[in-house]
This record gives sequence, structure tokens and C-alpha cells, in this order.
Amino acid sequence: MHAAMIGKRLIEDNCKIPVECEIASEFRYKNPILTEKTLSIFISQSGETADTLAALNLVKEKGYKTLAIVNVNGSSIARSADYVIYTYAGPEISVASTKAYSVQMAVMYLITFKIVLDRKIKDNDYIKILIKNLINSIDSIKDVLNMSDTIKDLCIDYKEASSIFFIGRDLDYYQVMEGALKMKEISYIHCEAYAGGELKHGAISLITDNTPVVALAIQEKILSKMISNTKEVISRGANVLLFAKEGADIDKDAYRKILYLPKVEDMFMPIVSIAALQLLAYHTAVIRGCDVDKPRNLAKSVTVE
Repeated sequence: MHAAMIGKRLIEDNCKIPVECEIASEFRYKNPILTEKTLSIFISQSGETADTLAALNLVKEKGYKTLAIVNVNGSSIARSADYVIYTYAGPEISVASTKAYSVQMAVMYLITFKIVLDRKIKDNDYIKILIKNLINSIDSIKDVLNMSDTIKDLCIDYKEASSIFFIGRDLDYYQVMEGALKMKEISYIHCEAYAGGELKHGAISLITDNTPVVALAIQEKILSKMISNTKEVISRGANVLLFAKEGADIDKDAYRKILYLPKVEDMFMPIVSIAALQLLAYHTAVIRGCDVDKPRNLAKSVTVE
């Protein structure tokens, strides 16, 4: 779902095509609006997710075009869709999706570039620049992985945590939702993700002394807004871990913990930031003695609705 949200923003911002993101398990029960000009994209790591397959079959019954983005070759969703893009992320053994999610995002970037090119919104030279930026962001994941020990040290505060709040804005909001999901899946800590500007509409009442807050302040155009949001929770006693971009103009003294991520273009920072959030969840789970690969009550493929 969160990869789809990234895709929505990319396509709408760059191609000016309206996009709707739907939860697969809800899709069939809301009388979806489809036309002959609608392309329905179904994203699944396993290609066997029951509710996603059911949603795909509904669209096919209505006679509309379907595209599957899956990791497993020859899976049910891949066989059923009109078109398929394989992510080729390799086998993902752990129940919680990590590399498959990252590659799903990369596919959404490539789909966006293809639409931009086909609709002659930009020329080939511009697309080459975008592809170069995408490759640079993927290469920067190595730099994030080299920060693993640093991120591990930042997780000590979460060993006894009962709840963590994740906040971000713009593209960062989608990534904190994914980061919160990863954290709750494998560390068993209750986590909530909020758009930074929404805290004041209710959730900030839950912030008390030493409440853990993970904040992404990556997108330059709204950096000042996110900094303001983090200061709001700090003033109420929150223990904030801030992820920022290298070179960002931030008052370091205002934060107990701050980690600078490799700098790439804002549009491509989700590729970089999610790796840091995945490591944060991983190290927290290990510190708490949780089974990272096989979390309780979860299955790799959800084969029932």
C-alpha cells in the first residue's frame, strides 16, 4: 500500500494523471469507479495475496486492464493480470517485507518515467537525468547500511518502549507509515504514523515525558514545517530521533538524537530513508529479543481474506 502511495504522488506530480490508492481487502466492497481508460495496478510480493487477487479478478470481470507488480515468477496474480512487471528482488525469506518493498518503489519510479516519456512531457535527456538520480539513490543505500552500528546505538531507548510515534510530511509521510509498520511487525511495539501537521489535531495529547518520536525531516520544501512539528513534541517532553538530509540547516542542539542520511534529490529520498527505518526496526527487534524473521501471528503470504 505504501509503495502505491509513493507511486500515486510520482505519477500525479510528474504526469498529471489522477491516481487512487485502495486497500485490496476493501476494494471489492466499495463499488469502485472504473472505465475503459482505467489501468488498475496490483502490487504483491508473493503474488498470492488473497484479497489482492480477488480485487484483480473483479477488475478483469468488468473487462478493464490490469497490471501486476510481483516478485514471484509464475504466481497467481502474475498469471491472472493482463500485464506483469517482475521486481526480481530475489527470495525474501523474512515475513516482514524489506527489499521487496524497496524494489516496488523503484518500479513505481520507472513506470512514472515511462509515462513521462510516452506522453512527451519531457524529452529523453530529462529521463536520463531521472534514471541517473534513481541509480544514485539506490547506490546510497550502501551508505545507509554502513550506518547500521550507529542506528543500533540509537535503538537502546526503545528496548522497553510501549509505544513509538512516527511523523513526516509529503513523501516522508508515506515512509514513516511504512517504518511504523515494520517496527510494529517485528518489535511488537505499538506504533502510530502521522503527517507532521496533523499532530495538533489530536495525537499530540498523547505526547508526554520521554515519549519516543521518530521524525523524518528530509523534504527540503517543507523542512521548516517539520522542524516546527518536532519542536512542538519536544516542548511536551518527547524523546525525538530526527532523520535529516546531509547538509540540512538544523539546530543540532535542539535534538537528543539526529542522524544525517546521504543527500540525493528530494524526489528520490524515499529510496534512501526507508533503508534507515528498516534498520531501526531490525535493531530494535533484536535488542528486545524478538524473532526478526518470523514475527508472531504473521505469515509471508496472506492466502485468506
